[in-house]
Amino acid sequence: MVENRLDATFRALSDPTRRGMLASLALGEKSIGELAEPFEMTFAGASKHVKVLEDAGLIARQRKGRTHIIRIEARPLEEAERWLRQWEKFWTTRLDRLQALVETDNKEKPNG
Repeated sequence: MVENRLDATFRALSDPTRRGMLASLALGEKSIGELAEPFEMTFAGASKHVKVLEDAGLIARQRKGRTHIIRIEARPLEEAERWLRQWEKFWTTRLDRLQALVETDNKEKPNG
């Protein structure tokens, strides 16, 4: 099965460790070892998370000797934000209607 980019982005973001790694990368480039450190995980464990992020296009990897330097790639996050924004508009419209109904209902109630 071929996974589309949006699916891959949300799958990568579904894990709190990977979200933490992205937050760390938002502050600047890191090695895999530096990404692993706050999570007290092995290099191999961190590499698996990095691979998922890389497959989703959320990071880019560059080799400097034996060290892999990782940097964040924002485009997939922008695409996910655009997709989420449509639902924000949907819910804002629904909540605005609900608020109008509540306000109308409150105006029709006699003061008691």
